[in-house]
Amino acid sequence: MEKVLWYLIAGTRGGENRVRIIRELEKRPRNANQLASTLDIEYNTVRHHLEMLRDHDVVEAGGQSYGELYFLTEQFERHHEEFEKITDSLE
Repeated sequence: MEKVLWYLIAGTRGGENRVRIIRELEKRPRNANQLASTLDIEYNTVRHHLEMLRDHDVVEAGGQSYGELYFLTEQFERHHEEFEKITDSLE
């Protein structure tokens, strides 16, 4: 998971937005529209980042397809300390 987090956060252009999305999901589950509004990011951009995070087992969706909520996975939670180290090293 550490390699995945480095790739998603530091290895690609969208890392900063993915960190912002993760930080919002740490507070509470949200749907893509709520994230787009809260973070002032285009909806399609949020959807792209959520798919990247979902494909790499950082977030999972729950509920119906329309308005489905996104949650951080247990896998990510077990590696949360690594996430913090990575984000700290980028500041």
